[in-house]
Parts: sequence; C-alpha cells; structure tokens
Amino acid sequence: MDDVAVARDLLRQADRIAVLTGAGISTASGIGDYRGPQGRWTLDPDAERVSTLSWYLRDPEVRAKAWRFRAESPVYDAQPNPAHRALVGLERGARLTGLITQNTDGLHQLAGSNPELVIELHGNSRTWRCESCRATGPMTEMIHRVRTGETDPRCPYDGGIVRATTILFEENLNPADIDAALAAVEEADALLVIGTSLTVHPAAGLVPYAHRRGTAVIIVNAEPTDYDPIAHSVHRAPIVELVPALLG
Repeated sequence: MDDVAVARDLLRQADRIAVLTGAGISTASGIGDYRGPQGRWTLDPDAERVSTLSWYLRDPEVRAKAWRFRAESPVYDAQPNPAHRALVGLERGARLTGLITQNTDGLHQLAGSNPELVIELHGNSRTWRCESCRATGPMTEMIHRVRTGETDPRCPYDGGIVRATTILFEENLNPADIDAALAAVEEADALLVIGTSLTVHPAAGLVPYAHRRGTAVIIVNAEPTDYDPIAHSVHRAPIVELVPALLG
C-alpha cells in the first residue's frame, strides 16, 4: 500500500480519534502561519513583542502595532476550507475524542465543529477582553473602531486596556484546556496531527505522549517536524487535499 493508504487504514481502524491542528490548516483560508519560512514571526522581528504580555500592557506603541495587525488581519473575513470541513465528519460517527488546536482563528467552529469538542489551547482572537473589569465582546467591535481612526481602543465600560482573548507570551495556558487535551489523547486509538511544526509546548508534547501510549500517530505538515521519526505515517501533501482524502 502507498503511504496515503496506510494512513487511511490506520484512521479507519481507530474506534476513537484525537486531532491536533496548527496554523498550517488555515493557510488555505488566507491566514498566514507564524513560524514557517514566510511566517509573520519569521519576517517581522518585532512581531513577537506585540504578543508578549508585559510589552503589550506597558507600551502604547506596541498596542497600536498590535491593533494595526488585527485591523489588517484576514482572520475576520476568512472562511473554513475543505480540511476544516472534513474534520466535522469525524463527529458524525462519534469517533472524535477532541479537536485540539493551537489556532485562535475560530475556523473549526465556523466549519461546524462542536464547540464542546474544540479545545483552543491558545485562546480565541474573535473576542476581546478588558484587563481591568474583564468585560468581553466581539472583536469586530474593536476592529471597527480601529479602522475608523482609533489607535488604541479602550474598554467602553471602564477605559481599561483591551486585548484579544488569546494566550500571550508570559501567560500560562488554561490548566483545564491542557487536561482536556490530555484526556482526548488518552481516549484515542489514533492521533491525527495537521499543520503544526510541533515546536510549541505543551501541544507538541501530545505527540510523544500518544506514542508512549501505543497510539497511532499520523502527521500532515508542509515541513519536517522533530517527531516525524516516531509517527506511523508522515505526509507533505497539501492539507486541503490530503485531509479530506484521509477522512473520506
């Protein structure tokens, strides 16, 4: 059998499947990745600063740059692609233990994935939160304010600093989300990894964790990862073509 047939067979034999996704699944939807050759953090040396909590809170210029990034971001106009939609099908047979994602774009939910099964390790960029009063709202409200001239929109309730509901550098992930991700892998017979470089922990650690448990690991990513040697099947084909083929 060819490599794709091997992966399809592994997934078909699995009674329960966990999925881990990264930025690569959303590039076909027009959302660039971060760490790839053309990624934002690769090309812009200041990009990580706007995602660092201490810089964001203390420096108005950093916040202004962050808001410019958001206002120009394709996220809010992006639509799910065939890979996102293919993952919805796993729910229909009650085979999906959890859809663990490092992405903050919300495209899994827009594709129709059950929000209760989507585990957003790094939060969601589609809502804002005030650092002072903890009020929240849709990010499109703030994007509209920026696009009409504000450089650092403040909370409409108490004037506090506003941010996206994403995990910034210097912040810890939500322990409940980590526990949910581990539980999803523990319940699975196969782990399908899509579009992630597997360099960011704790998400990357789910792969060796699954391997130690004897779980079949299938990796679909444009670039090699450090965990390719322990995977049962590794693929470089375009994600929007291969994922539907694997799950069809």
